[in-house]
Amino acid sequence: MNAPFPAAATPAAPSPDLERLRRLLDSERVKLGVHIRMMNSPGSPVYRQGENIWPAAAILVGSFGATMLVHFYLGAAILAVGAWWWLTKVHPRIVDGVFERTVAFILASEANFEALWTKGVLSFYAKLPDGREVAATRRDDWREFLRRVESEFEGD
Repeated sequence: MNAPFPAAATPAAPSPDLERLRRLLDSERVKLGVHIRMMNSPGSPVYRQGENIWPAAAILVGSFGATMLVHFYLGAAILAVGAWWWLTKVHPRIVDGVFERTVAFILASEANFEALWTKGVLSFYAKLPDGREVAATRRDDWREFLRRVESEFEGD
């Protein structure tokens, strides 16, 4: 990553743009996209080393230990079951946790949101009442996007 993420800031007064974002997210008129790989990396404000390292380490240590102490086939079986467990149970929980922590981080202050938006970590998607689908990435003005989506739904 180019530059470290800013520390979480607590705003003095809620930003009207963040309040608009909260309303649109709560009403599910806008969907938020998060680049999980960037946010689940060291240096990210929502990265938790333990949830990434310990399960994988336990699988590998168990597999190597079983291979050394018992037999190669047992070690391979433990590795296969561990990989299945990681992919079906642990990884989805990590992805959900990173997403939830990122949403909480960006809604804490506009400075946090701006920092992640300019890094390209966030994106927006909305399906408008007339059926059009629109999206916004870091090249777009996120405030204008939210205003436009909100104005499209005001006729409802």
